[in-house]
Amino acid sequence: HPVDSLAGFKLNDHIQSIACQTCHIPEFARGGVATMVDWDWRTSGKTKNGVGYHEENYIQGNGEHRYTYKSIKGDFIFDENLIPEYEWFDGQMVYTTINDHFDPNAESIEINGFQGSREDERSRIWPFKRMHTWQPYDKGNGTLVYTHLWGEGQAAYWGNYDMAAAIEKGMADFGLDYSGHYDFIQTISWWPITHMVAPKEDALACGDCHTPNNSRLASVTGIYLPGRDHNRWLDIIGTLLVAGTLAGIIMHALIRLFSPKQQREQH
Repeated sequence: HPVDSLAGFKLNDHIQSIACQTCHIPEFARGGVATMVDWDWRTSGKTKNGVGYHEENYIQGNGEHRYTYKSIKGDFIFDENLIPEYEWFDGQMVYTTINDHFDPNAESIEINGFQGSREDERSRIWPFKRMHTWQPYDKGNGTLVYTHLWGEGQAAYWGNYDMAAAIEKGMADFGLDYSGHYDFIQTISWWPITHMVAPKEDALACGDCHTPNNSRLASVTGIYLPGRDHNRWLDIIGTLLVAGTLAGIIMHALIRLFSPKQQREQH
């Protein structure tokens, strides 16, 4: 931003803690094009008269229909003009792979998490899309599973809708241990947002974050955010500093105004 004003200087100062995307992508899934926010594999496999089918019950902003159910994949939920979630992010994602074990009784797991904190100089407050899914996992071993979806043979899920057979085949193809017992678990994935930059006049304003009510950064910890946060003594000190600065400016102006011309020229 131009540094010909105090506002421009302070905006540039934000880059120490905030990614450019945070202010310049105020919403995602804009322009009439929706994004998927939920995918439920538990409901896949339903048929009508023995044949797979699909439904298109969501009409996005541009008038196009989107799939809300497919026999081969389950239920989908779409949404648009969404406000991102904001978290500290150092650019490094942490993935749950087929070899990672987790508590099989966990309520949910993260397919991909992220790292970052206020103390890390590489981290910035970043906008994310949070994607929710239900997908199969190995209930006995506490791992994700490979599912054989397509191909020749009775085990291909998209041909026969037999999840147990599809998982057994998928795991065997890769030589992976499988307990023979599967279930579905909630999974969360985090998508760092970097596309869909808005016109500059639509970027976030100061009041979108620096406010005690509905601050965009309400969930962000590790910082004192003026306007959002309050500390009695810090507020008093800040007020005194501003008042002192203003008083100094006024005093200097009055001295110049009422001092003799020769003294004003020396000033």
